[in-house]
Amino acid sequence: MRFPNQHLFILFNILFRGEKVADIFESGCCLTFGLPIAILIVTSSLRIIYQYQRGVVFTLGRYSCVLEPGLRVVIPIIQRCAIVDMRLRVVDVPPQDAITKDNVSVKVNAVLYYKIFDAAASVIKVTNFFQATSQLAQTTMRNVVGEVELDELLSNRDEVSKRISKIVDAATDPWGIKVQAVELKHIELPDDMKRVMAKEAEAERLKRAIIIRSQGDAEAAARVREAARMLSEVEGALHLRTLQSLNDIASDPSNIVHFVVPLEVLEAYKRQGENKGAKARH
Repeated sequence: MRFPNQHLFILFNILFRGEKVADIFESGCCLTFGLPIAILIVTSSLRIIYQYQRGVVFTLGRYSCVLEPGLRVVIPIIQRCAIVDMRLRVVDVPPQDAITKDNVSVKVNAVLYYKIFDAAASVIKVTNFFQATSQLAQTTMRNVVGEVELDELLSNRDEVSKRISKIVDAATDPWGIKVQAVELKHIELPDDMKRVMAKEAEAERLKRAIIIRSQGDAEAAARVREAARMLSEVEGALHLRTLQSLNDIASDPSNIVHFVVPLEVLEAYKRQGENKGAKARH
């Protein structure tokens, strides 16, 4: 049999004729054949694992170990190394159509933060942990939103986020995944619901304005009653108050004042006249 390449001839003798490698290496082609193969084997067996990575090693198809960061050796053909990124990951959960407990249709989207704490479990126990975590977060978000009313969803977004995070974390724990947080980004309401809520808010503000104005009127009436009581107890106080009011009005010459004399002023003049008449008789 003719061989076009000397290297193929040597490999044929080793595999099929049972010749020893040492006998063949004694020939002149030892360096030309053995050295490239040795360099190829050594270079293909080296793996550089970065600080934020871990290497899950399988030997003949079975899990054997996890490689730490650094320069590591993986035997070609016999072993296979799966690199796992251990850094914090961010999943943008797409908007989900959901119905709240009080039958209001909403569209909710969120952001999920998680990281891998067990590299071996993330490779062995789930096919694609990124897609699996995203799908689980979408399903859980729809379920949790359906368990709360619209007012609770809008006012207690942090509590709803914590509930989603707790459920997703418990489900992904066997996969070697730790959920750090879940944050609701946006809650979109139907246009008719927005108009109804705007009217409700307007009515609430109007109610508060009427209550505040009524309270002010009640306090003002109480103050006026107290002032009237004090003026009635002191003789001549109402007359002084009237003169003070006239003085304030007279500061603007363009005003026309129609002055009504109180009865108390006339009674004061009447008493003064009676006193003068009594003195004259004496």
